[in-house]
Amino acid sequence: MIKEKILHIFKKYRNFILYCLIGVLNTGVDFGVFALLDHVGLYYIVAHIISYHCGIICSFILNRQYNFKVQDKPVQRFFSFYSASLVALAASAGLLYLFVSVCGMHHLLGKLIATAIIVVCQFLFVKHFTFKR
Repeated sequence: MIKEKILHIFKKYRNFILYCLIGVLNTGVDFGVFALLDHVGLYYIVAHIISYHCGIICSFILNRQYNFKVQDKPVQRFFSFYSASLVALAASAGLLYLFVSVCGMHHLLGKLIATAIIVVCQFLFVKHFTFKR
């Protein structure tokens, strides 16, 4: 009974669940690069932009291959994904600035909260535009 419900939920929300799991990995890449660049003294906004790009590339490859399983038009799909990611980057950088400079949060906490907000918005775009069949 419980197993069937779990399978039903997974089937219904498969793309979002996989997107989130892949996102955890990408966030690890993003945060790892960010922490490294922060450690060497790079300004936190610049470190955020560089680390975010590392996450974008990882996310596109994994979502294309394992989540949405779309193999056609790789260049067109990458630029759609990349464009959506740049909008998300601008929004997350704005949120990060707001949380750190205006609200006085620690930059790692601000980045965590900004990332959480952006995930849902970006998933909806990627699902309905970038990887639409």
